[in-house]
Amino acid sequence: MRLGAQLYTVRTYIQSERDFRESMRRVAAIGYRDVQISGAGRIDPRTMRAICDEYGLKIGLTHTDPERILNDVEGVIADHDALGCDYVGIGGMPERYRSAAWVERFAEDFTRPAERLRAAGKRLMYHNHNFEWERMPDGRRMIDVLLASMPAELMGITLDTYWVQAAGADVLAFIDRVQDRIPCVHLKDMAVKGFEQRFAPVGEGNIDFARVLARLQQIGKTQYMYVEQDASYGEDPFDCLRRSYDNVRAMGY
Repeated sequence: MRLGAQLYTVRTYIQSERDFRESMRRVAAIGYRDVQISGAGRIDPRTMRAICDEYGLKIGLTHTDPERILNDVEGVIADHDALGCDYVGIGGMPERYRSAAWVERFAEDFTRPAERLRAAGKRLMYHNHNFEWERMPDGRRMIDVLLASMPAELMGITLDTYWVQAAGADVLAFIDRVQDRIPCVHLKDMAVKGFEQRFAPVGEGNIDFARVLARLQQIGKTQYMYVEQDASYGEDPFDCLRRSYDNVRAMGY
């Protein structure tokens, strides 16, 4: 499993080509050799690839506009070829599908683009939050509908440890459930301050990452583990990435 950085953590600092270059320099200096592109500004994919190549960083996954996947899948494929990237990620469920009446339309709409991605050697990836575990009026949960309606060969799951925990679900049990769908995982820790849930550097919160990482390694299906921290609460996000990197390495990964 390759340890990478989810660039959404430093999204404020990747909005221009100049800032993207400096940020990739800093990410590589920490020790990372893999990144996920998410939250970046309008920078040509070939430029991103060249900068990442310059600093020895491989782009393994993106978060891509779902509407573009639906309406310009050939352009998405071309951009990911330019990035050298095989995993095309959806960062969250588009709002129109977030109901019992429309959730099944997600599979109806995205099956054909997912098939085209697969034919091009790519894989559609869906990133979970916590709302997918909310029970709908008919008793079903959105996550169950997604997994039942989109086969693993067409849609993987970018399993986000924080959001599974935030849903009140069992992270290890969910890893087992989707073990054929998780080439990419977000390592994201959860701390608490009073009654507030907070993002934290990996190893500084309360998720049992020793067990999580051991289970991922045992299953042997995960290629990329991307550290992510949605908020740093006034701390330097690059320092948060460094602490996460050091803590995961100290666990033996």
